[in-house]
Amino acid sequence: MRTALTDLVGVRHPIVQTGMGWVAGPRLVTATARAGALGILASATMTPDQLRAAVREVKSRTDAPFGVNLRADAGDAPERVRIIVEEGVRVASFALAPSRELIAELKDAGVVVVPSVGARRHAEKVAAWGADAVIVQGGEGGGHTGDVATTVLLPQVVDAVDIPVVAAGGFHDGRGLVAALAYGAAGVAMGTRFLLTSDSTVPDAVKARYLAATAKDITLTRAVDGLPHRMLRTEMVAELEGGAGRLRSLFGALRRASRFRRLSGLSWPGMVRDGLAMRHGKDLSWSQVLMAANTPMLLRASMVEGRTDLGIMASGQVAALIEDLPSVAELVSRILTEANETRAALSSPSGTPHSA
Repeated sequence: MRTALTDLVGVRHPIVQTGMGWVAGPRLVTATARAGALGILASATMTPDQLRAAVREVKSRTDAPFGVNLRADAGDAPERVRIIVEEGVRVASFALAPSRELIAELKDAGVVVVPSVGARRHAEKVAAWGADAVIVQGGEGGGHTGDVATTVLLPQVVDAVDIPVVAAGGFHDGRGLVAALAYGAAGVAMGTRFLLTSDSTVPDAVKARYLAATAKDITLTRAVDGLPHRMLRTEMVAELEGGAGRLRSLFGALRRASRFRRLSGLSWPGMVRDGLAMRHGKDLSWSQVLMAANTPMLLRASMVEGRTDLGIMASGQVAALIEDLPSVAELVSRILTEANETRAALSSPSGTPHSA
């Protein structure tokens, strides 16, 4: 299925596996690349050395294009950009808009720049700065998200920019892919759906929690770090939303921040700087600033250690529709088959799907 996205990044299918911290490692990205979609490594939870090793591991397993997700506001972003350039990574994606200068540096090195945005004005800004494409996430998406539904946000952005737009938030099957293409998107990006595959390294107990989730089990909360964050309801979320007390909350944030500092190699000033950068102008308490900086540890507790009671589990609302754990290859093949059948049905006078 050829689109502006497949032409831009060199993949066979207009499907993107997003860069989820502690989830999108070499194994998942390799499986995605081999299946003909665009896999994106999550680098925010890696040290620079770990990032370089992860990139080389994927490259040793496949010749297909893949990407790396970066935090543009991270103190070591220039070092990570240098790794991407030196290792010949095809795509750099960003959870927050990179600067005009950073976009230019990557483009000069032949790297495709694809920021994620949650508003039309943000898409217009990065397009004017030279971004090659944008991923547009509606409020249904997991993790830090906005409050505008994909069906409202997507057409706004498609009409506003002249670069490929990738739709995210609420997608998990071939019908969704066709819907996104009908809106003018060049493909879809999915996080929760790829997390729930057999190639994902997320512990089985955590996957089971996702598979059992109903729509009511997926919440949008500011309790974790003061920013809108969509996730599964867990004991940790309930405790934070219940107001565990400022001192207790601050103590927990400090303890988790200390663990992440040791894992990431960041200094305490670096932790505070990153936490402040993640405030985005919001009026957050110091506890929330620290929580913002060490949210990766809350995710790690679930996604690596399998602690559904102590961690947080970012989740799109689409988790309520997912019931199985196919391999990535099976998932991509299924989506393409469903998309072809859906398009055939739409073009058939009888409305009966044709075989793909």
